[in-house]
Amino acid sequence: MYKREIYFCKFILQKLFIFGQVSLGYFLSDLAMIIWFYPFLGGMEYVLHHLLSVAGIANPMLTGEGQVYTFMVLISESTTPGINLRWYLDTAGMKRSRAYLINGVVMFVAWLVARILLFMYLFYHIYLHYDQVKQVNSLGQLLISIVPLVLSVMNLMWFGKIIKGLMKTLAKRH
Repeated sequence: MYKREIYFCKFILQKLFIFGQVSLGYFLSDLAMIIWFYPFLGGMEYVLHHLLSVAGIANPMLTGEGQVYTFMVLISESTTPGINLRWYLDTAGMKRSRAYLINGVVMFVAWLVARILLFMYLFYHIYLHYDQVKQVNSLGQLLISIVPLVLSVMNLMWFGKIIKGLMKTLAKRH
């Protein structure tokens, strides 16, 4: 009866399995690049982020349990193009450009929505549906608890860097 929210019907599960495969491929290839070019593309926090993401995607993809939380967390990756664009603009020496400023503002708003507010909702959802979360396998329960918690701490840390960078950009323009 309660499984409807946490466990998807078979048709939806098959469609989301494909999305999980793409996401898993992305995280594994990105992790390989981070390790290959370490520390140029990011420090240990990026390695941890990617390892947690791989575990958080693989378990529900293989078991079919708790996928709603995996996909809620994956929405936060919608901020990645802005992060990459910021890196390209910085590398191209365009830190003082209008594009860099606009990207910073868009990243601020997107990060606030997709990585701060959404995670707050995710924890609220876990609280409301804890009776269903208890039905998920033990590893899944651990991942549902640990992955969003650790990623939330990282997201807040990175959000602080976004604010600091945006403030620097605004200060240089005036």
